[in-house]
Amino acid sequence: MALFLRRGAALAARSIRAAAASSASTSVHRLPSVGSLAGARELAPTKLFLLEARRGFAKGKKSKDDGRGDTVQDAPDIGPTVKSAATQQMEAAVVALSRELSMLDHIMVETTGVKVALNRLAVVSVLDAHTLSVMPYDPSSMKSIEHAIISSPLGINPTPDGNRIIANIPPLTKENIQALCKVVTKSAEDFKQSIRRARQKALDTIKKSASGMPKDDVKRLEKEVEELTKKFIKSADDMCKAKEKEISGN
Repeated sequence: MALFLRRGAALAARSIRAAAASSASTSVHRLPSVGSLAGARELAPTKLFLLEARRGFAKGKKSKDDGRGDTVQDAPDIGPTVKSAATQQMEAAVVALSRELSMLDHIMVETTGVKVALNRLAVVSVLDAHTLSVMPYDPSSMKSIEHAIISSPLGINPTPDGNRIIANIPPLTKENIQALCKVVTKSAEDFKQSIRRARQKALDTIKKSASGMPKDDVKRLEKEVEELTKKFIKSADDMCKAKEKEISGN
């Protein structure tokens, strides 16, 4: 009986030692920390893909939000364009006024029911101090041009000479001088209106863009347009005064 008990105890001890040895040889696999990149590499490929996809989405979303908050759009600088357009229009008006004030250029010729400036229908050249030559582009318009010259306040009696018209300029009388000065004044006012229209167009463009511009820039640009307008109005006035002085001989 005692022998049987000793054998049972020995078997039980061996069983306990075997179980312990088996427990020690068994490795325990724990999931690595999600926050560790090195640990993430030990995950199964599917889990690793899902993990990186979630991390990438989170980063992308944050970057998009940050980008939206940091984006600043600068208002376009329309100043150079507005001033350039206004300057070109005002210069064109002054150049046209200069041509208008040239001798005979203010004469309007009625042809085919439409009044056209003489300088668009003929070449006017100076033969001497008191004689002008008018060469029509179209010989059929000679009669209309001759009639227009006779009707002008210059008091000229033109003479046909082949394909051209000879205009002898007589000494100007007081009445003719006054009439010519009125023509000059009217021409000046017409072209100053063109300058003012260019000014208004520039101001309208500034007004439409004002919501996207700093107030100081808007005021500065409006002031620069006003200064341009004054400059070209003065130029037109100076030209007309010089022409009136030329006509009156003073």
